[in-house]
Order: sequence, then structure tokens, then C-alpha cells
Amino acid sequence: MSQFRTTPPRIACFVAFTVLAGVVALEGKGFPTDACTLLPATQVSKVLNQTFGSPSRTWAPVVAPSTVRGTDCIYRTQSGTEFLFRIYVEPSVDVAKETFTKLSTRFGPNKTVDGNWDEAYFDARHSLHVRKGKERYFLRLKPLGTDADQTEQQLKNLAASVAGQL
Repeated sequence: MSQFRTTPPRIACFVAFTVLAGVVALEGKGFPTDACTLLPATQVSKVLNQTFGSPSRTWAPVVAPSTVRGTDCIYRTQSGTEFLFRIYVEPSVDVAKETFTKLSTRFGPNKTVDGNWDEAYFDARHSLHVRKGKERYFLRLKPLGTDADQTEQQLKNLAASVAGQL
């Protein structure tokens, strides 16, 4: 008889776990625990035609009181070229949109960029700022190089890869 008393709670726990796991699976791809995995060093090296080492991961600064802290992924070559991939995951699409719009006024003049994201622009220093959903990210190559148009296309290709994973 005592065996039957413990079985229903176990069944209930199993059912609850199964339902919860199904709901989580339906929520989508989800954001990786390590944001730097969105752009592996091999991909950065291939697209930028330079050999970059694995990224060092640090916290990105909070850009406004109501925003979150992001992640900086910094890739370097032996010769000192630096590629920065900075990403923030805001609590909602509306917050991301508002923050993206506010920040865009700081980096002008801006050039709008079309792609597989919600909005993006190149700033005056040829860095690419992108928003897709509640994620905002930034790509910068330093030094820029001699062909700004080529660098912009390379950054756009990397940004499209990230957007495709979000």
C-alpha cells in the first residue's frame, strides 16, 4: 500500500519535468552560454583574411543605466590587429530597440546596412552596429586597413553569420 502512495508524486514530477522540458525546447535556439562561440576564430580568420587567435572573453561595459552588461570577444593577430565582437542581450525587444536608437546618435554620421537583422548601421569609424530581436552587437576591426569598403563587407558577412544564429 505504501508503494502506491509514493508512486503518484513520482509520476507527477516526471510529467512536470517532461512538460517543462518540452516548453523550453519550443522556445527556440536560445542564446549560447559563451557568446564568443557565435564567431569562432577560424571563421573570423577566414573572412578577414588574417590569422586570429582564440578570443579573450571579458565583460562589455554597461552603456546606460537601464541596460545590461554585455560580452566582449577580442581576437588578435600576431601583428597586433584586433577584432572586437561585443554583444548585449536585453530583457526585451523594446528595450533593445530603444537602446539601439539612443546609441546610434553617438556614433554618427551613420550609414544604414541591410541584412538578415532588424536594423544595422556603419558608424563614422566603419564599425558595424546591429540589432536583431533583443540582441545588440558591434563589430570593429582595428586598424581598419587600406580598403574601408572591403572591410565593411567583411564585417557585414560576419554580422550576417551571427544574425543567422540568433
